[in-house]
Amino acid sequence: MAENVVYDYLIVGAGLFGAVFARQALDQGKKVLVIDRRDHIAGNAYTREAEGIHIHEYGAHIFHTSDTEVWHYVNRFAQFNNYINSPIARYQEEQYNLPFNMNTFYQMWGVKTPAQAREKITEQVAEAGITDPKNLEEQGISLIGRDIYEKLVKGYTEKQWGKKATELPAFIIKRLPVRYVYDNNYFNDRYQGIPLGGYTKLVENLLQGAEIRLGTNFFDNQEEYFAQAEKVVYTGLIDEYFDFQLGKLEYRGLRFETERLAEDNHQGNAVINYTEYQVPYTRIIEHKHFMKGEAVPEDVTFVTKEYPLAAQESEEPYYPVNDEKNNALYKRYQELANQQEKVIFGGRLGMYQYFDMDKVIRAALDVATKELS
Repeated sequence: MAENVVYDYLIVGAGLFGAVFARQALDQGKKVLVIDRRDHIAGNAYTREAEGIHIHEYGAHIFHTSDTEVWHYVNRFAQFNNYINSPIARYQEEQYNLPFNMNTFYQMWGVKTPAQAREKITEQVAEAGITDPKNLEEQGISLIGRDIYEKLVKGYTEKQWGKKATELPAFIIKRLPVRYVYDNNYFNDRYQGIPLGGYTKLVENLLQGAEIRLGTNFFDNQEEYFAQAEKVVYTGLIDEYFDFQLGKLEYRGLRFETERLAEDNHQGNAVINYTEYQVPYTRIIEHKHFMKGEAVPEDVTFVTKEYPLAAQESEEPYYPVNDEKNNALYKRYQELANQQEKVIFGGRLGMYQYFDMDKVIRAALDVATKELS
């Protein structure tokens, strides 16, 4: 190391990407400093404990993957329960199983066989007569017909994106999952579950041996941090790193409203989506239902309503708006990033991609392997 250098790696952000990279570097004997501007580790996967219940502070996080290496990797640092994500959708006074499957089709139309369901969807798609979808609404109807689109897709999507479906590009929904079986498992992945003890414990184990400083903003002492480390792993906003010099990348934000209820069981399911536009939140999650197989209190429960927001109204950026305009802008920032010999950009914000958790871990493992080999 150079004279003033104290650390092999400074990692900006204690979320999953930063934590996995830190673990890989630590296992090779590297000295690592991890900083995060928030007062906790684990990024948006952070879970806090309240009265014996693990609260998903930034919305539902359900781990699922078909990547066997990633599954074995996370199981080194936590045991997982066998939670299966089976959300419910509510539209006005009606209730449907998700994803779109034979239970949904029976609830929607009373059909009982795959052939009947296919016939109904094919009939509605043909009635619409859309051959060249010009927007998301036309694309949705051309894929699954008007009934499912109107009740289960339209309002939810408009709330999520903050725009009318007719104003959104068709490519946002290239396909919609339609399953002609009676199976409410939302994911097709081979492995699924939630860490016993919550995600914060998982990340604590990943970071064991690293120096950690919370409530610390990288940009407050950027030059000093650069001087102290051989390399920087940056997982924040890529456009912020470059002081927004090419313009700001767009994100959608979220607001969470968590309530303690003196009840054993409020809604009977971990996730219930509210698909009509007039209901301002997109879903309600009841946290204790994620804790399958763990002891939970019977006299209290916590529920969280999730409200989509424009990024500027949100405390955190959540979903990259990966449309053509923003992807083109990101590519220009990526060109600048490629010129930064000392900095590695990673994570959802640093790579401007809507990663599931397993994809974040896979990306971190791949980057760490390349960097540390």
